[in-house]
Amino acid sequence: MNPSTAQARVVVDELVRNGVRHAVSCPGSRNAPLSFALHEAAVAGRLELHVRIDERSAGFLALGLSKGWGNRPRPDLVAVVCTSGTAVANLHPAVLEAYHSGEPLIVLTADRPAELVGSGANQTTTQHGIFGPLVPTVDFPIAERRAGQNAVWRGMVCRSLPVDGPVHLNLPLREPLVPAGGADWPEPLDGRADGKPWTSTTRAASCRAHADDLGHLSARTLVVVGDVHRSHVRWAGEVADKAGWPVIAEPSGRHLADTAAVITCGGAMLAAGSLPDRLRPESVLVIGRPTLSRGVQLLLRETPVVHVVSDGPRWADPQCVATHVSGPIDKGAAVPPPDSHWLAGWQAADSAVRDAMDALLTAQPWPSGLRLASELVAALPPESTLFLGSSNPVRDVDLVAWQRHDIVMLANRGLAGIDGTVSSAIGVMLGSGGRNGYALLGDLTFLHDINGLLLGPDERRPNLTVVVLNDDGGGIFSLLEQGSGEHTDSFERIFGTPHGADLAALCAGYHVPHQLVTTVDELRRELTPSTGIHVVEVRSDRAALRDLHARLRRVVADALATHHRR
Repeated sequence: MNPSTAQARVVVDELVRNGVRHAVSCPGSRNAPLSFALHEAAVAGRLELHVRIDERSAGFLALGLSKGWGNRPRPDLVAVVCTSGTAVANLHPAVLEAYHSGEPLIVLTADRPAELVGSGANQTTTQHGIFGPLVPTVDFPIAERRAGQNAVWRGMVCRSLPVDGPVHLNLPLREPLVPAGGADWPEPLDGRADGKPWTSTTRAASCRAHADDLGHLSARTLVVVGDVHRSHVRWAGEVADKAGWPVIAEPSGRHLADTAAVITCGGAMLAAGSLPDRLRPESVLVIGRPTLSRGVQLLLRETPVVHVVSDGPRWADPQCVATHVSGPIDKGAAVPPPDSHWLAGWQAADSAVRDAMDALLTAQPWPSGLRLASELVAALPPESTLFLGSSNPVRDVDLVAWQRHDIVMLANRGLAGIDGTVSSAIGVMLGSGGRNGYALLGDLTFLHDINGLLLGPDERRPNLTVVVLNDDGGGIFSLLEQGSGEHTDSFERIFGTPHGADLAALCAGYHVPHQLVTTVDELRRELTPSTGIHVVEVRSDRAALRDLHARLRRVVADALATHHRR
């Protein structure tokens, strides 16, 4: 065999031995040796290969596959593979999202040999460090026909893993790029006979010690859970129950154990303004990265003791208000004696706010984003997975959807962009082991990654219902400062960005079934588990959005004030 073929086969074999179970490959010439090696591994049943023609969608598909590992003890590692040049640059959004969400992702890129870099050769750029200082680059040596390289290549793979975020493996490959034109190789290219990695490695211990004493936290502590891995919060429900602490969890942090401490309307209560005195915490325990609510940031600024839990060297504290930082909390951690009135007071207020919110939403004409979020989450079949788009969908669910412990909600909250959301949702469902899959997206998010629907005839399709709230533009901007009346003259063109796209025609072009629903009953029928991917469109009007959210805040504030006076 030729050197490039030998190197690609060894690298792919060692990746499989180190736990790579999915690979997303994009067609290209320079990465042909890797593509052949991946195809051989897939035919042998050693990994599942997914092929996509759009590198940006491929990157987010790989990210979703990594997120979709479910309740297995560790995630399946996922690699995304592409050719040189702009193909690599198109992976950058997914790589940034993986870094900021702490999601493992192996980026395997083909490169031109060193003598072509800087020469003006076609499809050639400087790929070392192309993803910036956040992502380590491992540059492999050019493969040569000589003994001793098998150990070097395998060792380099092992040293780059395991990963808590993305890692970039860059392979400069010389022609010939197809498995032909070579003589016998001068050494065996086999790995360990037992099928194990060349070098077995374990994850380095976190530099943050686990907390076993929470004596600095008051009995009147509020737990805030942001975006966080399921495996990192399994202890949170037990600690909250033991201490009698109410829990407010963002949608992508609601995978706690079943606990009575969760406050369903917590997001809406914090968004309504400062809390009544009886609900004001003396300390806050923050788990993960809260990203959705200005109310949460106001709460943290107003609370004297803020304990942030981190599973690595970085921690989430954009306002620099944290007084304590630790690793995950030990289940047996010492906590202050519970205050019997603290949790009960939050639960009673939660009930009052829920009744007031339900009355407001049911009185609203169908549809609105808030009511769609409420109805959708309530109607999902048990054991479903729901992927939430950025902007309004994830915030609508945070504000009004019931807490459900029998479904998993996920989102790309590392950088919270709208990039690649369709592909991420598909990846999550492909990696989730057969759960019923759903996604709730806005129209701009859907259009931004509609190429994620482009699957070849040989590609596995998940069971995924994509619900698109189509309000013909950027609805979230209606709720921000630029959506106020004084900016009416410029708003529609530069923020509202109406597009007039025909979603049904676009879906037809991708051979994906589409259904427009106009009533709640029609929506519920479309949520019946089905085979393959299909799109459900719900059309709404942005004009009433700002007023509806203002009324929601008033209703919640009034309910809290009334409850407080009792």
